[in-house]
Amino acid sequence: MCGIVGIANHPEASNLAYLCLYAQQHRGQESGGIVSSDGTTLYQHRAMGHISDIFTRDVIAKLPGHNAIGHVRYSTSGASTLKNAYPFVVNYSGGWLAVSHNGNLTNYRKLRKELEKEGSIFNASVDSEVVMHLVAKSREGTLEDKLIGALKKIKGSYCFVFISEDKMIAARDPKGIRPLALGELQVNGGGMAHVVVSETCALDLLGAKFIREVEPGEILIFDSCGMRSIKPFEKETKRAQCIFEYIYFARPDSNIFGRDVYTIRTGFGRQLAREHPVEADMVVPVPDSGVPAAIGYSEESGIPFQMALIRNHYVGRTFIEPKKEIRHFGVKVKLNPIRELLKGKRVVCIDDSIVRGTTSLKIVKMLKDAGAKEVHMRISSPPTSWPCFYGIDTPTREELIASSHTIEEIRKYIGADSLGYLSKEALYWFEKVNGNEWFCDACFTGDYPVDVDDAPEIMKLTKK
Repeated sequence: MCGIVGIANHPEASNLAYLCLYAQQHRGQESGGIVSSDGTTLYQHRAMGHISDIFTRDVIAKLPGHNAIGHVRYSTSGASTLKNAYPFVVNYSGGWLAVSHNGNLTNYRKLRKELEKEGSIFNASVDSEVVMHLVAKSREGTLEDKLIGALKKIKGSYCFVFISEDKMIAARDPKGIRPLALGELQVNGGGMAHVVVSETCALDLLGAKFIREVEPGEILIFDSCGMRSIKPFEKETKRAQCIFEYIYFARPDSNIFGRDVYTIRTGFGRQLAREHPVEADMVVPVPDSGVPAAIGYSEESGIPFQMALIRNHYVGRTFIEPKKEIRHFGVKVKLNPIRELLKGKRVVCIDDSIVRGTTSLKIVKMLKDAGAKEVHMRISSPPTSWPCFYGIDTPTREELIASSHTIEEIRKYIGADSLGYLSKEALYWFEKVNGNEWFCDACFTGDYPVDVDDAPEIMKLTKK
């Protein structure tokens, strides 16, 4: 669940890419990078850490050119090291090529073994490297032809932005699992630049106009002649858009899959209040991702909303911290209760999901230690019982508490007075069937829309 950006035909391409990455920092906090092109040469800078620390004015000045791509990473394939940071850059017989990738390839290990047997040497452990090898081995004509051949061999989820010396290319997988938005920006002095981003909030920061989503299975080519679109894949009968973008990952001010995220999340809260009402004195969100659903729950139930848990915004999202040891004490670092608000009160605590259960356990204990009389946990998604193979770093199935425990067992484990999850039916309160639109909810159902060649033992697990 990384964040990517591509800027085409703008004199300040690297600076705009930096701003887009800054707006999408929530999608990855391990590393960041930008590669730019002046038409003849690629320039790159990658580092571990946050975008504001990686890119200074002097660094950006060393990334000239009218085209640029960028990336913020949190790892789902490959270790959290600098050699695995994106954009990933290679030099092959056709010249220089760099890529940023949001998603996860589910046949990466299989393809890598085949390529290694044929003599390919890999420098990193990221799944996108197989795409670069497939391009390098291709005997097709243009770069677009080579990329089409490579993309037809991979499975899984992907939104790619590629950059060569003279063009930028964006591609989205045929199922449309991950979001990718297209915008345009007026260039001072005339002309129009194009912007491709994971989330529309990045377009808002630039003042760019949102044009449309990059369609599933679509490839966009940007060069000196402008933009053109090709659709080389057979059209899928159904999309498989990731429902977890709505539940947790996207910024609430973004428009994802044609809908405003904030509106969807407040709707989750209203549905949750209808399905799991309780007598209480206040509704308290787990900030920040639980806030819109808590507002919806409060509006529907009439129970007052209170920000009784305060988040330290200088701490990253615990869920996507790469180091497990940080996760264990992250709740206390990240959140602090307001005791005067909570003392003697019955609290409805709203969170977006329960993964392992350890975070919810600590939050319930924190609220009760602060004086809450009762704590009723309400989760604005169904139980997470299955791992994601398409770009969310969920644990193995054995680590997911809902895969082996009933709701009552989970309630006892986290110490809540009651526990209620949003049903799958209520999750889709917003849905209007639009042709082939559909959503991937395999993390709740185990119904995977794309084969997972690299994890056959998990795919064979019997549903509970």
